[in-house]
Amino acid sequence: MNIDLNADLGESFGPWTMGDDAAMLDIVTSANVACGFHAGDPEIMRKTAELARARGVGIGAHPGFADLIGFGRRRLPGLTTREVENLVAYQVGAFQAMASLVGYPMTHVKTHGALGNICAEDDALALAVGRGIKAAAPDALFLVMPGMATERAAQKLGLAHFREIYADRTYDDSFNLTDRSLPGAVIHDPEAAAAHVLRMVEEGAVTTTSGRRLEVGIDSVCVHGDNPQSVALARLLRQRLEAAGVTVRRHGAAG
Repeated sequence: MNIDLNADLGESFGPWTMGDDAAMLDIVTSANVACGFHAGDPEIMRKTAELARARGVGIGAHPGFADLIGFGRRRLPGLTTREVENLVAYQVGAFQAMASLVGYPMTHVKTHGALGNICAEDDALALAVGRGIKAAAPDALFLVMPGMATERAAQKLGLAHFREIYADRTYDDSFNLTDRSLPGAVIHDPEAAAAHVLRMVEEGAVTTTSGRRLEVGIDSVCVHGDNPQSVALARLLRQRLEAAGVTVRRHGAAG
């Protein structure tokens, strides 16, 4: 079995640093890079792409809502599908330009935070995201939530895609991520998170907090890069996966 290990990176802004991107890039195989709307800026985007290129890590655009103060994790109601297409195409195009400056191709696109949560459960918005990706980077892979609206949108639009689960998050009964405001939504203990991932990978299924089960394909595991435990969790998770006989490598890479 092959599994990609991805992390949301490039989330610093100007002189403010968030996470240890260099350390994470020594462990993960794909990086989702903030595009300036919820975090990041042009220099951070370029620097992250350079660090990833030096390590052979795949790079993807990580578009989110225009909400720096809320880190893109607050829902912004009332956006039209046209507005969602615009914000996705704009950010994907911006990161693709920075990747071109570095001479390292962008491989994929993954939605961030509240935008990701909303489009996972709303087919119209998921299709809007997919159209934005297809317009700006038609050859990019769409990193989707398995069994959710994003996967259906990718299939309907003919977008190449791969499916991810989360190492440090639990799932509600819709098979979307548990809302961060609820107890138990985030798994802080690295050992517990690693066991959580291994169970899903071995069973080929997502299990909710109430015990509901959805059998799905799993291609990638996400580790968030914005908390103090991130590097320790990523390192432990890679060790546990490899000890279980899983090959950890970038999705689609020859091996």
